[in-house]
Amino acid sequence: MRMLSAAAVMVLLMVPAYAQAPNVNLIPELASKTPEEKEADAAREKAYKESLKKIPDAKTSSDPWGAVRSNDAPKAAAAPAKPKTKTGSSAQRSQ
Repeated sequence: MRMLSAAAVMVLLMVPAYAQAPNVNLIPELASKTPEEKEADAAREKAYKESLKKIPDAKTSSDPWGAVRSNDAPKAAAAPAKPKTKTGSSAQRSQ
């Protein structure tokens, strides 16, 4: 019984101190906004969406090596390999 009354006294002493604690919002996503803040957010969102509409569509490729590369397969790989013939000064010596 003595423990129960001591616990009750402790709780009663802590209630006024708890009431004076600052209001801490542990879940900021659920914070309510004032009507002015809501209007400012809506105007900011509208301006953002309008600015996105002004960006032109990219219709050309942004590949900087596009003019250098060819779309065809390399000709060396497609053609059969020819046998090498000796030319120049080494060809004259062997004859």
